Amino acid sequence: MAKRIQIARHGGPEVLEYVDHVAAEPGPLEVRVRNRAIGLNFIDIYQRDGLYPLANMPSGLGSEGAGEVEAVGSEVRGFKVGDRVAYATGPVGAYSEQYLLPAEKLVHLPSNITFEQAAAVMLKGLTVQFLLRQAYAVQPGQTVLFHAAAGGVGLIACQWAKLLGAKLIGTVSSPAKAELALAKGAWATIDYSHEKVAQRVLELTDGQKCPVVYDSVGKDTWDISLDCVATRGLLVSFGNASGPVSVPSLGILTQKGSLYVTRPSLATYASTPAALQSMADELFGHIGSGAIQVEIGQRFALADAAQAQRALASRQTTGSTILLP
Repeated sequence: MAKRIQIARHGGPEVLEYVDHVAAEPGPLEVRVRNRAIGLNFIDIYQRDGLYPLANMPSGLGSEGAGEVEAVGSEVRGFKVGDRVAYATGPVGAYSEQYLLPAEKLVHLPSNITFEQAAAVMLKGLTVQFLLRQAYAVQPGQTVLFHAAAGGVGLIACQWAKLLGAKLIGTVSSPAKAELALAKGAWATIDYSHEKVAQRVLELTDGQKCPVVYDSVGKDTWDISLDCVATRGLLVSFGNASGPVSVPSLGILTQKGSLYVTRPSLATYASTPAALQSMADELFGHIGSGAIQVEIGQRFALADAAQAQRALASRQTTGSTILLP
């Protein structure tokens, strides 16, 4: 008998239930994966608490992980039983020992990348790939601002920006997190607990501000982020850790310097199996070469998913957090 985490209603971490669950046999274009490690992300919390409502209850949670193929549908091509695979955009339900998903959501996992590394980095690493390489193509010598630089996405962004020859300014909430971000390649950090972010950005950029600002925090940093974007620059809003952003008046973009704003998603950029595998190959290549190191700050048993989500929501974590079946 297999196990999974499920919810029967939206709410706090207390609604997570550890229950018996055996995944169905794959449909023609589906694959069943035996999970070896599972990723933990803020979107899981948004779905649990109802910010992103789930259509059917009871429901599983999670969409990221890595493991081995244990069954394939009759029309699946390119995957076979025993293949090492990873995924980041599957249907909710990855908090499980067995996971059924469309084959088009899977990527092949190279032998030099561990299951834990893949589960820790797939969603976060692919997010950084489209943020720095596609939503805005960061160039050598540019100075960019990245909020929550000591988080799972932020630490990968610090390394990737340095790899691109850019100077990343990262916001953090403590000296320890500043030290971690700097160790991973941030050019400078701003501790927002006692420093004014926009003022420090002006100082660090000699008054030029940044051509692009990456903001996953949301409500608490929206106005600050706008003040850090250079004239005709871009604000990339890709998360709501502090709550959703109210739709602003478009006039504020004119007042701040004819700014651009985008709200991208991984699903849009990894919209085909070929695009998904290509993005993953670039990520895995950098991990395999050692240019990007995967920081797993916390490991929890699958049964302790509620405890893991509490730690993530209260910003007690650094790097990535994974669940182990």
